[in-house]
Amino acid sequence: MVITGYGDGPTVVGEALVGRAGFWGCHLLGLCEDGACDERAEPAWFGGDGADADALAEVLFDPERWPVFRVPVEGAAPAGGVAVVYRNLDGDGGVEYRRTGGVTGAVTGAVTGAVTGGATGGGTGDVRLSWGELAAVADGPGGGGDGVSDRDERFLLLLPCLRGTWEEAVARERVVAALVAVGAPEDTVERAAGHLLGHLERRAVHEPGWKSPLSGR
Repeated sequence: MVITGYGDGPTVVGEALVGRAGFWGCHLLGLCEDGACDERAEPAWFGGDGADADALAEVLFDPERWPVFRVPVEGAAPAGGVAVVYRNLDGDGGVEYRRTGGVTGAVTGAVTGAVTGGATGGGTGDVRLSWGELAAVADGPGGGGDGVSDRDERFLLLLPCLRGTWEEAVARERVVAALVAVGAPEDTVERAAGHLLGHLERRAVHEPGWKSPLSGR
């Protein structure tokens, strides 16, 4: 597949990987690996086990094939939304969240502001979402085409984009419900949610200059 800004990079459609055991351990565990917690997060907290995560990591982080997970936004014409790209460059890997397609002006309200305002440099930068924007994008109809359409999967795919502040009880309830829906064990899901939100909160605190893409400031 072709994504603007990646030239001839070996990007491939990745949505089929979302349902595989170990996917969420690979995708979300990176949020919890800055050493700020006394307890180390485990892949099994997010579903599957360590062996599942290791096997899937070989696919997700393959330098010859960069998986892309599309989160479409209904109403964008041409089709647009957010692309989650595993940029598997040797020595410079990372996961990028990029605005795609003709989203600007095509969708009203929180979804438009979140998708267009959060990316910089014509879609080359990270998409940053407030709590309300993340919920709006995740719960949207999903464009009715290719890409990730399940609301819980959309929510968790874009959770690393969360910035700003949120109501702790509401956020924890939503994260727990989404994790359970994708197969996280109920006996560790509260711990997993706490780790994710704790690391996201520290990330937000360290970005004092961040403004909501809807604020106009």
